[in-house]
Amino acid sequence: MTSIIKLHCLSGAGDESPPCYVLQIDEFKFLLDCGWDEKFDMDFIKELKRHINSIDAVLISHSDPLHLGALPYAVGKLGLNCPIYATLPIYKMGQMFMYDLYQAHRNVSEFDLFTLDDVDAAFDRIVQLKYNQSVDMKGKGLGLRITPLPAGHSLGGTVWRIAAPGEEDIVYAPDFNHKKERHLNGCEIERLMRPSLMLLGAMNADYVQQRRRLRDEKLMTTILTTLRGGGCVLVCSDTAGRVLELAHMLDQLWRNKDSGLVAYSLLLLSNVSYNVVEFAKSQIEWMSDKLTRAFEGARSNPFALRHLQLCHSVAEVTRTPGPKVVLASFPDLEAGFARDLFLLWAPHPQNSIVLTARTSPGTLARDLIENGGERTIELTVRRRVRLEGAELEEFLQQQRLKVNNTVKEETAGISSDSDSDGELEMWVVTGRHDIPVRHDTRPTGCFKSNKRHHAMYPFHEERSRADDYGEVIKPEDYRLAEIVDAEGEIRDVPPAPPPKQEPEEEITEIPSKCVTSVREVAIKANVQYIELEGRCDGESLLRVVAQAKPRALVGLRAQDRALATLSKHCQAEGIEKVFTPQRGDVIDATTESHIYQVKLTDSLMSDIVWRKAGDAELAWLSAVVAARPHQRETDATAEDTSSDVVMSLEPAAGVAHAASFINSVRLSELRAAIAKLGLSAEFSGGALELCNGTLAIRRLENGRVALEGVLSEEYYKVRELLYDQFAIV
Repeated sequence: MTSIIKLHCLSGAGDESPPCYVLQIDEFKFLLDCGWDEKFDMDFIKELKRHINSIDAVLISHSDPLHLGALPYAVGKLGLNCPIYATLPIYKMGQMFMYDLYQAHRNVSEFDLFTLDDVDAAFDRIVQLKYNQSVDMKGKGLGLRITPLPAGHSLGGTVWRIAAPGEEDIVYAPDFNHKKERHLNGCEIERLMRPSLMLLGAMNADYVQQRRRLRDEKLMTTILTTLRGGGCVLVCSDTAGRVLELAHMLDQLWRNKDSGLVAYSLLLLSNVSYNVVEFAKSQIEWMSDKLTRAFEGARSNPFALRHLQLCHSVAEVTRTPGPKVVLASFPDLEAGFARDLFLLWAPHPQNSIVLTARTSPGTLARDLIENGGERTIELTVRRRVRLEGAELEEFLQQQRLKVNNTVKEETAGISSDSDSDGELEMWVVTGRHDIPVRHDTRPTGCFKSNKRHHAMYPFHEERSRADDYGEVIKPEDYRLAEIVDAEGEIRDVPPAPPPKQEPEEEITEIPSKCVTSVREVAIKANVQYIELEGRCDGESLLRVVAQAKPRALVGLRAQDRALATLSKHCQAEGIEKVFTPQRGDVIDATTESHIYQVKLTDSLMSDIVWRKAGDAELAWLSAVVAARPHQRETDATAEDTSSDVVMSLEPAAGVAHAASFINSVRLSELRAAIAKLGLSAEFSGGALELCNGTLAIRRLENGRVALEGVLSEEYYKVRELLYDQFAIV
């Protein structure tokens, strides 16, 4: 059975925009990734909104915002409510990415595209899978099966294999790495052999990558030269993806006493650095075979990083004395702590800035990679400052008005009058008094008296200073002076911070505002681009395509030059169908030709007579293809964005057809059925003779079954039994 396969390129086609595609297999629609760029492009969101109600499942391939950045917005604001499939590390690390991204923008602007609740709601919908765990789709997706395969590049990174009914096999591989790294295995290329359709991320098709040993030496030389010169090194990395490879590598260098790096500080700076390292410690089984064997044998956790200090603010970094190396997020330098440190360190020539990834065009990091440093640029500086003076007084006045309005709303339903004099009304007011008292007043004239209430008996609930067992436990009283790390070495434990005193009253958010200014930044620091993205280089990417030998290929998320290189290579390898779509295009990747999709109308289905044949039911259908008579005009919010007009099947009046007998009858089975009627039947000369030779059933040369004999009561019984063996339509 052949399926109708279409790919709607919402983003990530013909350019380096984030990957987001709608893959339609018959009536079932997958959303392949849901990335967002550093600028939060809303044009892409408008296109996604048109499809959001028709999406049946979401497949996420990596944990960074490039692949799932728009997921909280889609769930929280657009109403995406279908299952989302991803591996366990993508679930864990993806949350860390989005928490860090939200906080980085919230620290400098009134960020309102999504909230932390939206992030939690989106990740609560994720169905966590293991590698090679197959899941069958239900409902409209009956017959479809998805399987996540290791992709390398990032922890939990996935190449998705989608098995469609028949021999259709689709592979979605946006970013992968075939080479083993320090903390990750490579992609399993042998699992990608001979797919019907390969959706390939082709950004590196024309990219010549430097050898890993040379890249590591360049990074090491930059770090040593800068530190010995009294400067600091800013390594721009991500939150919870490629930073794990960097942290593991640098911690190994710091452990080497001959390197001379022990005298300097190594810091990891992000809003969630502690959680990232803790999650990495618990996900060793998802990492390389080397690290897994080391953990199983010596029980040494590779991410028990001895020399890496975890920081959560720029102030912690500045308090660390002496030259230092800081791994900070984000690599695009558009927001986050990496941008803050860049503004601080770039004007000083003794410092170094290391860029590790080619981010989207238009970002500060991409500009530095293409145009280099040693120049003065204008940057928009955004920061959040506390309110002072008149602004603070105005803010506090507004807060008081809100509180007063709340009190009035709560007490609006309580009448100040009472049916009986001397009756006290008991009600709770907002504040520190809980019992009001009313002074008796005498009525004057024909008007009711205004009985006012005054609060008495001040009430204040004292918070308990003990736990359920009568004593407050202070963790610092029980802290060990030292612990033994995974490798048997003893190191001091930093003193635990003092426990926070629980405030007696709820502390409101510190009043602040966001200010924006334009600053000229003189870049005098040494700016180095050392590619540590962990993706397939151009030569290896083309080899993978030649080895996989897909019957059809779609090149995604690449510039025209890379797409041209990929197309030329595919033609040389004999791959006939090569698609290079642009953003917004719809690709019809159906394997067979002359296949069309039609709607079955209610009038047609109501006239069909079904006949049972074994486990199936069959019917004869006489219909004509016509335009849908009640097709409504497509409005602006229609979810169907394809340009094809879906036709319908209408009943064909006055069309006669000869009866068709559907089934293959065995004479031995027919003999057993005849015996149940009480008739004798024996094989003679290849025919089945009945009733003392008066009736015979024989198989003709064309495969049909013929009944011969004298017309009698037995003849009609046998003929009826013979008809029952077929589905006659």
